[in-house]
Amino acid sequence: MRHHRFKAACVALAVGLSAATVAACGGDEEEPAAGGGGASGEKQDYSLALIAGVKGDEFYITMNCGAQAKAEELGVSLEFQGPDQFDPSLQTPIVNAVAAKKPDAILIAPTDTKAMYAPIKQAADAGSKIVFVDTTLEQADIAESQIASDNEAGGREAARALAEQMGGSGKVFVVNVKPGISTTDARAKGFEEGAKEAGLEYLGQDFSNNEPAKAASIIKAQLAKNPDLKGVFATNLFSAEGTANGVREAGKGGDVKIVGFDAGPAQVEQLEKGDVQALVAQKPADIGAQGVEQAVKALNGEPTEPEIGTESVTITKENLADSQDSLYKSSC
Repeated sequence: MRHHRFKAACVALAVGLSAATVAACGGDEEEPAAGGGGASGEKQDYSLALIAGVKGDEFYITMNCGAQAKAEELGVSLEFQGPDQFDPSLQTPIVNAVAAKKPDAILIAPTDTKAMYAPIKQAADAGSKIVFVDTTLEQADIAESQIASDNEAGGREAARALAEQMGGSGKVFVVNVKPGISTTDARAKGFEEGAKEAGLEYLGQDFSNNEPAKAASIIKAQLAKNPDLKGVFATNLFSAEGTANGVREAGKGGDVKIVGFDAGPAQVEQLEKGDVQALVAQKPADIGAQGVEQAVKALNGEPTEPEIGTESVTITKENLADSQDSLYKSSC
């Protein structure tokens, strides 16, 4: 698994756990409050933290780029953190360390709908405003706002795109990440519904745990069991990467159509090669920017949007040249 480092221009504060996160950096601009919070135009030196689901995923890198740009525009500081794997046992200590510094707001993509509740609740109780970006919790009322793609709709769009690539019939399978992730669970649900509506034969799903090598072995095993498998939906970037590799290694390249979710550099390369036939791309930079915007509104005492859904776009080799704005970045 690749782990990308971020250019200094992208990250406003050190990725490491430095004490500088909470320090104000423009105290001479502060004026006595004259009524309506930040709405009157006075500049607030808010400190924000963005905790990704996994640090090395271009989806979250792109989200951070959008968040950093919005933070700079609004005059607030933003620290970026994330575990090396999409795992609540790895994300929890990061949440605890960030919360201990008492940032004004925490934007977070919870790595489990249940397991992440306690550490996030503790951060909220300590005074940090919480905004969910991308993923959420079963008990989501501790968040000021939730910003995410419409993942069920994205899954149905993947089924439509796959049916089109397959000629409208055949067996399909899903390579998912792990149970208990709100976004990928919703994508798989939307895909299953969409596949059945399209008249495809749905064979079920298996979980790659965000490991491309495991995704490759899953699909090779599925092809051994169902040699007439015609299509695969991979629910995230790493699953798509591994699925395409597994299909190629099994000698089924071209016979098995693949639709991936997300549009990182590796996926675009596979699309260009013909290993993957379509990508359903989210808008992570938009999610990050709106997360910062909602956090600052909450801090200013302004109304926030409880839920914001962002769109997705289907990219094929034919429309790739016109879809450059929808591709994910490996650095800002």
